[in-house]
Amino acid sequence: MSEDKRKKDIAEGQDDGKAKESRRDFLKKLGVATAATTVAPAATAKAGSIAEALQTHFRLMSDDEKKNAIARLEKRYTEQFSKQVTVADTPAPEGVLFGYALNISKCIGCRRCVEACVRENNQSRDPAIQWIRVLRMERGNNTFELKELNEGSPSSNPLGDYGIQSGGHADKHVGLSGSTEHYYEPEQVPEDDAIYFPVQCQQCEDPACVKACPVRATFRDPNGIVVIDYNWCIGCRMCQLACPYWARRFNWGEPVLPNEDMNPKTHYLGNRPRMRGVMEKCTFCLQRVRDGRYPACVEACPVGARKFGNLLDPKSEVRKILATKKVFRFKEEFNTDPKFFYYMD
Repeated sequence: MSEDKRKKDIAEGQDDGKAKESRRDFLKKLGVATAATTVAPAATAKAGSIAEALQTHFRLMSDDEKKNAIARLEKRYTEQFSKQVTVADTPAPEGVLFGYALNISKCIGCRRCVEACVRENNQSRDPAIQWIRVLRMERGNNTFELKELNEGSPSSNPLGDYGIQSGGHADKHVGLSGSTEHYYEPEQVPEDDAIYFPVQCQQCEDPACVKACPVRATFRDPNGIVVIDYNWCIGCRMCQLACPYWARRFNWGEPVLPNEDMNPKTHYLGNRPRMRGVMEKCTFCLQRVRDGRYPACVEACPVGARKFGNLLDPKSEVRKILATKKVFRFKEEFNTDPKFFYYMD
């Protein structure tokens, strides 16, 4: 089949069998045919059209091919959700490197950020997919006391009765404990004995997930945001294994997004609806920040714990935090250089 005929078939959504052969040949050349056949790829999604499954990587498309691809998606989403849906291709602004700073001493664990993220980014409601996870860590209140001095283990020993193997204050938490809850349902927040630590994609400068992807479906955009071409993802989950921050979510089933909950303003690399068998994650609300807006989680935080801005601008809020606060990176030992910073007052 000639290249011209293949492109014509793709553009017209036709499937004569030969076009599928071309896709398989491409995957074989990349050495990922096994992964593609053992895990359901985007091509098997019920909602996906043959044309979508066979389109090339979004970054490699010509302007006309991008225009056609977006038109197909807008038509399909509009019909699927019974409302007018737009899929933007807003380019990355020049001279910007996006960064995020989160004040963990202010976070009250209300998870309004999680809810705002789900509403903005069209995550599946059932099964529920959330890009932000707020960890609840217990704050220990025990103090060292004289009465515990001789209550170690073993309690009686020829060498002494003060506990030669374990002291009397072993297993008693002081400060933050190692006990972390990923899901919690308190009557109200903040709780006296808890501290909260939200985690989402850290938008690493040296992202392990990008290097792990065998088909380059995930990559850094010019503003440093790690994005995913959902139509190019083969669902192998190598990126999920490589990420040390639990930041990536996989669509094991067909996502369920009620029509009334669907946010119709989407971006191709951001919050457009996903399909079964593909990965998804936080993009700093790419569809917002490329238009000069804040991510939804920043706007939703009731205590102002979340800050966002251009790391290249010394006058930006995030740069001022880096210069004046006690800042650290999560799991810095992995050398992925996150652009998501945590700090305390």
